[in-house]
Formats: sequence, structure tokens, C-alpha cells
Amino acid sequence: MAIDTRTGPPPARVPQPPAPVRVPGPAPVRRASRAAGWPRTVGTVVGVHAAATAAHLAALFVTASAAGGAGVRDRLLSWDARLYLGIAEDGYPAGITRDADGEPEGSTLAFFPLYPLLVRLAHRTLGSDMETAALLTAHLAFLGALFAVHGLIGALYGTRTATITLVLVAAAQPMAVVLVMAYAESLFLALAVGALLSVRRGHWLTAGVLALLTGLTRPAAAALALALAVAVVLEIRRLDRVTWRPVAALALACAGTPGYLLWVAERTGRLDGYFVVQEAGWGTHWDFGAAFAGFLGDTFRQGDGWVAVSTAFLLLAACALTALAWRRGVWPPLLVYGTAMLLLTVGQSNYYHSKLRLLAPALLLLVPLAVRLARAPRRTVVPTLLAAALFGTWYGAHMLVTWRYAI
Repeated sequence: MAIDTRTGPPPARVPQPPAPVRVPGPAPVRRASRAAGWPRTVGTVVGVHAAATAAHLAALFVTASAAGGAGVRDRLLSWDARLYLGIAEDGYPAGITRDADGEPEGSTLAFFPLYPLLVRLAHRTLGSDMETAALLTAHLAFLGALFAVHGLIGALYGTRTATITLVLVAAAQPMAVVLVMAYAESLFLALAVGALLSVRRGHWLTAGVLALLTGLTRPAAAALALALAVAVVLEIRRLDRVTWRPVAALALACAGTPGYLLWVAERTGRLDGYFVVQEAGWGTHWDFGAAFAGFLGDTFRQGDGWVAVSTAFLLLAACALTALAWRRGVWPPLLVYGTAMLLLTVGQSNYYHSKLRLLAPALLLLVPLAVRLARAPRRTVVPTLLAAALFGTWYGAHMLVTWRYAI
């Protein structure tokens, strides 16, 4: 018979502390797997860039040949591109220019400086003419933008969705042609999405610098600054403390556009100098969407021209897709960025035929389409993307060649 040698009750079980709760943050970056997939990513991005550029040029060639007049190169350098070239060649005017009656006129002061500065740099570095430098700068920015889009959407939804998004951005959206023109949209897209990708990877100072440069490219960089503010709040909640890098990134993001506006104020001698030039030249001012609502009402009542009707339907589709993105729960910084871009576009009174071009860098409204297509079989995806790219390239060529007003 066994003898129990214990002299007291069994020891009490010591309670174990609960496991720490993990708060979701930026997805960890697996450097080895990312490096292994880099050649395939390069091939995909470069291939989409080349195919989209060729498609845009082909559509422009066919449309311009039928219409007569200026050739493809001149079309790519038309409208606002000429104003950017003027800045690159001659700089900005010394103050507000006025007409014979002494009223303010529009001038290049309404155009932000980073793109023309890069054009001038390319011109001096390569020794090419200014027009070639402008097109080359835009194309390099376009390529960089596609790399950034692939990285961000790939991190959020996977490689298949990222590749589909590339096609939608580069060729299928209605005014994708502006990404191959001597315009600032490709540079804006590259910097803005690059900043969002840097936030996603936790590279806060890189994000801040890119956001600062975005603010020197277009005033719509306010949308990116708001997105970074949301990202900073999420980071503070995740860590349950404030760290200096996210705050510094936000400060940088908020510095670019105000810095240029203050420079224009000093140059014109009035604090609202930039807005005076915008209003005088393009009738642009914030009106809480009154002009947009009036445009929709007039268009649907009168049906005044195919361009007006198609623009109205496409802008409403952009609003619907943005609302769908909210319902699907897109990553909050991207959600805020794209929504703010849409609000800035429809909330101002400016030319209705320029609004689709202003939305070219928004990205968000394409995400629900890309996610849906990524779930479809290949036999559905390929013809759908081909048809969408055909429409997008044709629409841009039509607006650039046949439409008689600025895009």
C-alpha cells in the first residue's frame, strides 16, 4: 500500500496572465518573398505601362488622322501642357496679370511648381528640347505611379487584384490618356500612392516627404494630407502612445500646398493671390457642389451633347463606386484619400469637361471594380479588361482630338 508523504494540501494553481491583445497594424513586410517576386512585378508593371502607352498612342493616331490637323505629339503637348512648358522655360510672372480694363487674368501662377521644375531639370540634364523633356518626365512618373499602385493594392488585396487595377488605372478609366501627356497627373499619382504605400509599410518619414512633394504638384494634395491624418490617428490608437515619426510625416504633408500659396501671396502682394488667379482664369472656386448639381440638372433636362451626357453619367458612376468602397471597408487612409479627391472635384465650380481628368489619380473608385474582377474566372476577366481599355483609350483620344475645349 502506497504511503502518502504529503504533509499539506496541494499547492494552489498560480493564475497565468492573459495573452497580450494584438491590435491590427500595417502588415509585416516579408523581405525575402518580396525580393523573390520582384522580377515578376517589374515585368508586370513595365508590360502594362508599355501596352497602355501604345494603346493610347494608337487611339490618338487613328482619331487625329481622321480629324486632320495636329499630330499625336502636338496633342500630347496641348492645353495645360503648354502652360507647364511656359513655366519650365520662363518661370512665373512677377505678379497678377491684368487685361486692358485692369481686371485680373488667369496665369501660370495657378499651376504648381514641381512638375515644371522636373521638366527643366530633365531638359538641362539630357540636353533635349523642352517638349521631349516634358513628355519623358510624365512617362517616368507614369511608370513610377504604376509601381506604387501595384505595391499598395498588392499589399491590400493580393497580386491578381493589383494587376487588374494597373490596367484600370493605365488604360480603362475614361481620362487615362492624361497620364501619358505633359501634365502633372502622373506625377501626382506616383507621389500620392507612394506616400500611402509608405504609410502601409510603416515608413513614416518617407511618406511625409512624398506627401510634401505631392503638395507642390497639385492643390488636391489636401486629400492626401487628410488621409495621412487618419493614418496617424490609427497609429496612435494602435500603439496607445504618440511617437514623433507619424507626427513629423503629417507636418510635412501639411506644408507643401500652403507653402506654395504663401509664395504666390508674396509674389502677388495679396494673401488670396492664388485664388484670384484661379477665379479669373478658370472660374474655379469652392461652391459646395452647386455648379456640379446645376450641370447635372441642365444635362439631363436638355441632353446637350454627347460629351456632357457621358461626363454626367461617368461622374455619377464615380460617386457610386466611391460609396461602394465605403460599404466594402477599404483601408481607411486610401478610403479617405479617394473620397476627398472626389469631393474636391465635384465641390468646385470649374469646367465640367475637366472633372474626369482631375479624378484620374483618385484610385479609390477603381478598387471595387478590381476586387470584383479578381474573383471572376480568367475567361471573364481578360475580355472585360480589353473592352474597358478600348473604351478608355478611345474616350481619351476623343476628348483630346474631337472635343474643342480643354480637358
